Amino acid sequence: MTALHVNPMPEPAGAMALETYELTKRFGSLMALDHVTMKVAPGSVHALLGENGAGKSTLVKCVAGFQRPDEGAVVTDGREQDIGSPVVARALGIGMVYQHFTLAPGMTVAENLLLAGTRMPALIDWKAKRAELNEFLASTPFSLDLDARPSQLAAGQKQKLELLKQLYLKPRLLILDEPTSVLTPQEADEVLGHVRQFARAGHCTVLLITHKFREVMAYADEVTVLRRGKSVHHCAVPQTTPAQLAQAMVGEASAASSEMPFPEAKSSSLRSRRRDEPVDVIGARAPLMVRNLEVAGDRGTLAVRSLSLSVAAGEILGIAGVSGNGQRELVEALVGQRHRAGGEVEVLGQPYHAGRSENHRLKVRSLPEEPLRNACVAEMSVAENMALRDFDLAPLYRAGRLRYDAWRSRAREWITAYGIKAQGDDAPIRSLSGGNVQRAVLARELHGEINVLIAANPVFGLDFAAVKEIHSRLRDVRTRGGAVLLISEDLDELMELADRIVVMSEGCLVFETSAVMAQRHVLGAHMGGGRHEPAPAIA
Repeated sequence: MTALHVNPMPEPAGAMALETYELTKRFGSLMALDHVTMKVAPGSVHALLGENGAGKSTLVKCVAGFQRPDEGAVVTDGREQDIGSPVVARALGIGMVYQHFTLAPGMTVAENLLLAGTRMPALIDWKAKRAELNEFLASTPFSLDLDARPSQLAAGQKQKLELLKQLYLKPRLLILDEPTSVLTPQEADEVLGHVRQFARAGHCTVLLITHKFREVMAYADEVTVLRRGKSVHHCAVPQTTPAQLAQAMVGEASAASSEMPFPEAKSSSLRSRRRDEPVDVIGARAPLMVRNLEVAGDRGTLAVRSLSLSVAAGEILGIAGVSGNGQRELVEALVGQRHRAGGEVEVLGQPYHAGRSENHRLKVRSLPEEPLRNACVAEMSVAENMALRDFDLAPLYRAGRLRYDAWRSRAREWITAYGIKAQGDDAPIRSLSGGNVQRAVLARELHGEINVLIAANPVFGLDFAAVKEIHSRLRDVRTRGGAVLLISEDLDELMELADRIVVMSEGCLVFETSAVMAQRHVLGAHMGGGRHEPAPAIA
């Protein structure tokens, strides 16, 4: 008898067709996914929109093998799949860039790239691998130092590394969760343009989670909107508008009620200045003055070099720049988290070193990036975190005793007023979603009078409604006469909110313009180190 030789079927290659059919997932009484059916065509860029808690993350985690659906199915290339783990998903060619970083902090960029693979040799030929990695990086929109470690990278650079890890593995389906949140417009356009080109060439299919309508309209082929666990809108991108997508995300009633989700601000005699009126930022009367500030980075070299700026009362000054050009070090120096190597900072004409007593006396507040890490104690309750700034002052402290009843009473008022979703004021703040953590910090930091507010990427990763709420409060601080320094890696946010915009590059301010005169391509050119016109001197 002749032996029968059966050749194994070749592994599928190229872009994957994805379908979810009646996908359902429950967490106790919470219906996270409610019979969601979605079709993603092979070789397309498919956008997935929805507010925080709409079910986006649960949906993609089911596709990527991190969670099992209670009902329904995930279908790839017309075949139902049992994706019981991320290993199974990877074997099918499914890769995912997560909203939260998944890097090995003690390993180099090169080691993190190799670690992303499923198979590692016992002995690595580093000379060959570095040549391979350098060749790979040359084919991407950006590159990183192969010897750098994640702890030395800014948020935007970490995001790039997360994306590079997946591109290095040549996935058939690439899931991107807010991939451009910390990128400049040029970087975002390069990344999404590269990914779209990759998809249209038939190499992979892209499922893009984003809150930015501009990205959907510019780069996606189709869009699906989730609301409260249900698929409520699906169409080709040319057949919709940002207004229609926003309405689908929040619902008609919600959209109307979100115009002023916070309580009305106290009346102020200060009139609201138009954005086209000139702002006087000269002289010591400006609430915030920074002169020749120098700040060392993590590697010991100067990350901020001879930086000077001033912010007037009733003004929002926006700082734009590519992530990693000194913005993080600037903020940390201004709020007291990093030593200043030189220069001076003044608030209301008085020397300012960011001490707690100075913050109280001069009425300085801050909204830091990554608030759960930088502005909260994760294991403490919501009420305790809300009291961190003034727990030892009346009425929270009286006659030598901490008044916990006053902490909790005020916390309950703020939870209601700011629309914070929490299981009571005694719930650990780490149990809240990102948007609700930011709201809790916002309630604390915006309480009372404010002379100076320092806000760093205050809406990073938040949903449409939360962004609108926080932006309204920043405007309210300006209207009441506060000076707002807004550091953001979202140029759309700066152009919407700021009165003036300055660009930070290589630790220096290199360009300044009024917001009404700002041009995206000019700002982007200076952010990337280019020049369209001579940069004026910064006061």
